Amino acid sequence: MRSAVVLSLLASSLVLPRYAHAQAVPWTIDPGHSAAQFTVRHMVVANVKGQFDGPTGTVTFDPANVPGTLRVDASIDARTINTRNADRDADLRSDLFFDVSRFPAITFKSKRAEGAAGRFKVTGDLTMRGVTKEVVLDVDGPTPAIKDIWGNTRVGATASTVVDRRDFGLLYSRILEGGGAVVGNDVTITIDLELTRPPVKE
Repeated sequence: MRSAVVLSLLASSLVLPRYAHAQAVPWTIDPGHSAAQFTVRHMVVANVKGQFDGPTGTVTFDPANVPGTLRVDASIDARTINTRNADRDADLRSDLFFDVSRFPAITFKSKRAEGAAGRFKVTGDLTMRGVTKEVVLDVDGPTPAIKDIWGNTRVGATASTVVDRRDFGLLYSRILEGGGAVVGNDVTITIDLELTRPPVKE
């Protein structure tokens, strides 16, 4: 009798982790309906806003266990930077800033997530201009899942953080004649994500 109980417990220990893992499924970032935006102070007096073409990658989680099962692996093409000013965009792509010919990708890989579904924090490694630093994203979401007209499931989320550009080697530091930086150091980043997964096959 005792051996049967031991075997039952052993079987449970082997099966349950696999079941739990199976619940965390990968969702694909839909770049056409996602956006990566940033805001930085310009000449002390105004904010300049810009964006990159939609991020790509995967966000893996179990909708019934967010953020406990959450994993993020996302990438942004730095070459697509757009601030609606061609000269400024050329400077931003140059080695004065992002140096996109050497470092074309900005990536984020999560390490842990804490809080509760609806509003939580995700800590991970942000790599920009070849420099990797740990950052914390404030996340709103995920939204309730919906089915699109093709039968795919979709959810949305918004993540934001503030980074010091100098931490990533963006060291441009021209100072105005009357004092103050031409480009501020703090950069606010906001990422709007729409995630999809195909119909589950029975």
